[in-house]
Amino acid sequence: MRPPRAMSVIRPALVAVGLLVLAAARQAAAAEALEPPIRVLFLGDRGHHVPAERFAQLAPVLADRGIELVWTEDVGDVNPANLARFDALAVYANIDELPAAAEEALVGFVRGGKGLVPLHCASFCFRNSAVWVEMVGAQFQRHDAGEFRTTILVPDHPVMEGFQGFSSFDETYVHTRHNPRGRTVLEERVEGEHHEPWTWVRSEGKGRVFYTAWGHDGRTWGHPGFHALLERGIRWAAGRDPAAAGPYVDHPAITRLPDDLEPFAYVPARVPAYDPTGKKWGEQLEPASEMQAPLSPEESLKHARVPEGFHAEIVAAEPVIAAKPLCMAFDASGRLFVAESLDYPNELVLPADGPGHDRLVRLDDTDSDGVADARHVVAEGLSIPTSILPHDGGWIVAAAPQILLLDDRDGDGVTDERRVLSSGWGTGDTHSGPSNLTWGLDGWVYGMVGYSGFDGEVGGERVRFGAGFFRFLPDGSRLEFLRSTNNNSWGFGFSEEGLVFGSTANGNPSEHMPLANRVYERVRGWSATTLGGIAGTPKMELAPRADGSPAPIRQVDHFGRFTAAAGHRLYTARDYPREYWNRAAFVCEPTGHVVATFQLTPRGAGFSSRMAWNLLASDDEWSAPIAAEVGPDGQVWVIDWYNYIVQHNPTPAGFENGRGNAYETPLRDKTHGRIQRVVHGETAAWAFRDLAAADAAGLVAMLADPNLFWRSRAQRALVERIARLDPAAKAAALEDVTPRLVALVKGRAVDAIGLDPGAIHALWTLHNLGLLGESADVVVLDAARKALAHPSAGVRLNALKVLPRDEATLVACDRAAIDADASPLVRLVLAEALSEFPAADLAGGLVLRLLRDPRTLADPILADAATAAAAVQAGHVLPALLEADRAAGLGAAALFTGLVAAEDPPSPRLLEIVGRVAEHVARGG
Repeated sequence: MRPPRAMSVIRPALVAVGLLVLAAARQAAAAEALEPPIRVLFLGDRGHHVPAERFAQLAPVLADRGIELVWTEDVGDVNPANLARFDALAVYANIDELPAAAEEALVGFVRGGKGLVPLHCASFCFRNSAVWVEMVGAQFQRHDAGEFRTTILVPDHPVMEGFQGFSSFDETYVHTRHNPRGRTVLEERVEGEHHEPWTWVRSEGKGRVFYTAWGHDGRTWGHPGFHALLERGIRWAAGRDPAAAGPYVDHPAITRLPDDLEPFAYVPARVPAYDPTGKKWGEQLEPASEMQAPLSPEESLKHARVPEGFHAEIVAAEPVIAAKPLCMAFDASGRLFVAESLDYPNELVLPADGPGHDRLVRLDDTDSDGVADARHVVAEGLSIPTSILPHDGGWIVAAAPQILLLDDRDGDGVTDERRVLSSGWGTGDTHSGPSNLTWGLDGWVYGMVGYSGFDGEVGGERVRFGAGFFRFLPDGSRLEFLRSTNNNSWGFGFSEEGLVFGSTANGNPSEHMPLANRVYERVRGWSATTLGGIAGTPKMELAPRADGSPAPIRQVDHFGRFTAAAGHRLYTARDYPREYWNRAAFVCEPTGHVVATFQLTPRGAGFSSRMAWNLLASDDEWSAPIAAEVGPDGQVWVIDWYNYIVQHNPTPAGFENGRGNAYETPLRDKTHGRIQRVVHGETAAWAFRDLAAADAAGLVAMLADPNLFWRSRAQRALVERIARLDPAAKAAALEDVTPRLVALVKGRAVDAIGLDPGAIHALWTLHNLGLLGESADVVVLDAARKALAHPSAGVRLNALKVLPRDEATLVACDRAAIDADASPLVRLVLAEALSEFPAADLAGGLVLRLLRDPRTLADPILADAATAAAAVQAGHVLPALLEADRAAGLGAAALFTGLVAAEDPPSPRLLEIVGRVAEHVARGG
């Protein structure tokens, strides 16, 4: 196949010479997969629909779903010998003429039993071929454009079963020359009295045709609904089961409000008010003279709206919760702990001033009715604890200016020892400190901090940073700032593969952190950009009141959007429907009384995100969700801060700021607080497991649990338990546990979404136990190296992360052709890893192959990682640098020697990379 010549910076050889390589690269892994990948030849052109750019949007998404797309724009590739390599042919082009030989090959291919997938403008392709029009099923005639949603006509067809459709901006195609023979119309576009067939399937001899008129530009091609529809259509056309794609829900129906609601009561109050239209940004109006009175927990619950098939339950409420709940966590047994605060927001007590008034408490359900009825104080004297994390029988607590380790040495359930892990967290604003402490797969503690930032000494070094992602070792010896966000930040979450996501309070409710600052810092003169959102600035979806009006909200900016976004936990269990699994993130917006569901969609080495629907929404003006966590039972537990006043600052006219930089008002409630569960299906019991009583075999088995909650706790329990042993006992424990972990790594099964979580956690447990160093047992290292060919991309990328940075790992990467991996995320981890290896010929060769792969240059994230790798491996990547006269400056032309044979001319992206590497070397790198 002939690749296209180099394109502009937007389309720098998006077409995959590299994708042709991946077939051989993944052959061994595919043979071990549950089913071989579906291979699709994608025929495009250089027309106004820019198929190469659309291909670049789609290929990585489908690659993660077991469908390999291979680009061509040469109709000559439609020949019997070449088509024999594929399961289906997709066409997205405006090519007028189909040569007779290609027509004959195409007809034989489809009628012989293969698949044809014409998309959108393909219905106006090959106008010289009557047989093409007949096979497609119709021909394009005319169009307008607009936002619309189609109507599903055959919901029980295998392509459409479990697919709820979607809406998008697109061209409103009208077709002519319809061929109803063997055709089943699955969707239609309705416009007034006109019903236009839109998506259909056809039988053609022994083969199958799937056509959809969707697909004018990036708005549709980037939509997860289009991805779902296309995946189903390709699977059907290729003779595979469309059900393997799983369900797609664009927007589920929500539960109705009950008929027995009591009317809201209102009480006199002086409430700050802002322009609700957003037309006068931040302009303050006269204070309101009344506010809604609070509701009882039971009455407030009646106002909760959830998707059909779900229901909300009260788990805990006042008086068992005795103050405002700021955060919650579960210990290794699944017991619920809550940090209660009286000091927030303006009564912060600094360590030098004595104990604070806040507590860490355990909430118990003693009668097993699903509602907490008892409380046990675990720690007192805290002040504004904004995050809690269990650690080895104790707790790591973020309470600016400190992060503390609280230990329970005598096992009585009350912490009796307190140690400062770090000090220097800003206290100038109490709603911008550290939050979301979370164990990483690597054994570090991760978190998010707002603009109060950090300025202190850790491990003998001065560390200073502002808002963004951070991590630290649990003994407090190291603290690393990972990446800046662009404003106050309260959200963090891991995917099951260990990918990092977060949210900022204002305007960026969903963001992905693909690369840390340390990657950029390896290149002299380079620094990382501030992360922005991957979901744009979506509107909130407010709960409707009984009369149909939206729930009242009070916001000072980002009106109707996310201005106090908190949390970004992904759904990492399997009790919810499949559309949630590892691709739904929950972002709370307390000013809007909602827990929003954001759908994450892979897009190259990054992600796109959209506000899809609400998991929980209320029209109770006191409802203020601030945290949503997947619990031990696989359900989502939500903190309802239950406060009429959510806005921290700016200060309204006539009010003054307090010590915590929040405006003072007696309306800031100190006594209400609730925790709810959003349960799918029947009521689920609280889930508990006694990990302390579990033996090593039981803990290793738990590493493959369907719920990440238990996998992560089993991993921590193994690491913490063995770390406490004396040398002899430790050696015996490792001898017992190592073969069990290796067996998990060697497994090759993947679940319904292509993951093997047990292998991922086993790899990291081996790493955390120090069993994957350069002098590790050969059996352990061999298992980890072979995991580079695992059928799950999540396992492959984590195997890369844990393997030692030595020559044997480079050889393993070379043999597995990781540089041509189908998954951009795997290639990203390889590029990042290559910047961690010492300079070596083989490392340089792998970098060169990444740079020659047009998929690297087409993806800004991959290009950044490859830049760092090229800089570290500059002596091997750019031999010309060794001969250049540093004092004379390094000319770009010389640097291309032996590098850009496939680039004619070199793409702008490659020019940029080489220029940056040249600057790195010139600065002494």
